[in-house]
Amino acid sequence: MNTLTKTLIAAGAAALSTSPAVYANEQIPTDQAIRNVVLVHGAFADGAGWRSVYDNLTARGYKVTIVQNPLTSLSDDVAATQRALDLQQGPTILVGHSWGGTVITEAGVHPNVAGLVYVSALSPDAGETTGQQYEGFAPTPDFVIDVGADGFGYINADKFKAGFAHDTTDEDAAFLRDSQVPINMSVFSTPLENAAWRTKPSWAVIATEDKAFDLAMLRHMAERIGATVTEVPASHAVFMTQPQVVADTIHTAAQTAQSAIK
Repeated sequence: MNTLTKTLIAAGAAALSTSPAVYANEQIPTDQAIRNVVLVHGAFADGAGWRSVYDNLTARGYKVTIVQNPLTSLSDDVAATQRALDLQQGPTILVGHSWGGTVITEAGVHPNVAGLVYVSALSPDAGETTGQQYEGFAPTPDFVIDVGADGFGYINADKFKAGFAHDTTDEDAAFLRDSQVPINMSVFSTPLENAAWRTKPSWAVIATEDKAFDLAMLRHMAERIGATVTEVPASHAVFMTQPQVVADTIHTAAQTAQSAIK
């Protein structure tokens, strides 16, 4: 699949992130084959961050399931995602943010998965580790991880807003900071056994103001997997600050991927 980059107008995208969560999107057609969506969060967060995306998609008529990753190992997070996929009745779009991209890359070989959506997300190949994706790209000085003696990491409190969610309010950034879910840092050195993007169509939402990843890294990963790309000016918390863009991409993925299963 050729990569298509669609850069959104900054002013319009900013308006989406500050307007109330009211969605006037049309209902999905009754004959649309793909009606299920599974959302997978990344490191340092939990599934609650998907709320606005959830509200948008369910208002259109999608059945949405949100995975709660334990963030204790790659295998644990994949198992949590597979359990959610097992519950789906029919083809499903599988969505991952950040570390969740690694999870959906491994878990996405599940037979219910019809397409993958990477939201400022990692996408290793089989045999690669997540950590290898950073090699050769610029460092991200605003995204600082403090690692405890037990090997679990948190985003540095003083750097949290700048590194994770600079386009949120101070209050929202503080809540995200103080409700962090630590991740076992060993996950970044665990090789993958599968790369679902090699057999499943992929889409990518790239936050151009993401301070967790070098922008060149995000674009390189999306190009390598042949994803259809949407770029939007947003922080690493793009799944929260640009829910309309993310939901629209998921909807497009569902409408496009269904042609392959009819």
